[in-house]
Amino acid sequence: MKFVDVCEVKVQAGRGGNGAVAFRREKFVPFGGPAGGDGGRGGDVVFRTDPGISTLLDLTYAHTLRAKDGEKGHGGDCYGRGAEDLICRIPVGTQVFDAETGDLLFDLTEGEVDTIVAKGGRGGRGNIHFATPQDRAPRRADPGEPGQERKVRLELKVLADVGLLGFPNAGKSTFVRAISRARPKVADYPFTTLVPHLGVVRIDDEASFVVADIPGLIPGASEGAGLGLRFLKHVERTRALLHLVTLDPAEDRDPVADYDALKKELKLFDPELAKRPTIVALSKADLPEVRDAYTALRARFAKKKVKLHLLSAATGEGMREMSQELYKLVLAGRKEALEEAEKAKKADTAKKAAKADAAKAKPKPKVRARAESSG
Repeated sequence: MKFVDVCEVKVQAGRGGNGAVAFRREKFVPFGGPAGGDGGRGGDVVFRTDPGISTLLDLTYAHTLRAKDGEKGHGGDCYGRGAEDLICRIPVGTQVFDAETGDLLFDLTEGEVDTIVAKGGRGGRGNIHFATPQDRAPRRADPGEPGQERKVRLELKVLADVGLLGFPNAGKSTFVRAISRARPKVADYPFTTLVPHLGVVRIDDEASFVVADIPGLIPGASEGAGLGLRFLKHVERTRALLHLVTLDPAEDRDPVADYDALKKELKLFDPELAKRPTIVALSKADLPEVRDAYTALRARFAKKKVKLHLLSAATGEGMREMSQELYKLVLAGRKEALEEAEKAKKADTAKKAAKADAAKAKPKPKVRARAESSG
């Protein structure tokens, strides 16, 4: 299936049905009075997050998502039927932006959650609501209200605990295949990975985390070079990063220079990404030239206060230890996220309590006593 992570679509909720003007006509009931019912409400446009969907491909073919209009009111006090909501399934991790202003409207990070993107119009009132002692036969009704309409831009950011970074041919796809059941393409040429791949890494029966294989980055990725600008956003939600470096005699690349280059790209794209917990590992340890160079490279990285790990996805060397190290970072990130959420919840509760106390303490307006007339 083609991977699509950005699209624009117009959403239009249904219009409410018009209210009816009708009168009761029954035998032996003279002057039956108004009997026009209300119109039904228009349908909402709802986005439902589906964990089983991983692309926005279906929405690229839908230029407009239009919900149905509500039914108009009828005589005999019959109300019009409300329209059904239009439910569109989208991947978990989708952000919904206003296409005109660029404002973030919704950040959908939980599965099986319904979010109303465009609200349907309210149905108009029938003439049964306008009867008064002065006008017992009103000949007016409200029209239905139009539904909300807007153009939105959808951006998918994959949800993963760990993001894999590295130059093309650094061994990221092989690492994902070895550590999980994901099966990204593996070949001996650059940019074999063109879309992010997710894999679930199981530590034991109850502990696991999700790792994302991000397409190979190159210098200038933060400005759009290669595939970087499109896929750097997919590491924004990760709690930790694994930076893979290796020797490539064919291209004469230096692992330390590669690390510095991609660290710079992360900082240019988002300074917070450069501060995220990162593990650096030298991959392809099964190759003799890589193993021979490890000691010298470890010393060079140590000068940067970076510990260099050694692993081989082909032989399994260092893979178990790497899984444990990554899981520790993921647990720390989850704990920090929970603490921040709890802190935000307490702050919100305190704010509401202070607002309620201020409302109670506000003095009530004095009522001036009416002067008694003498006489």
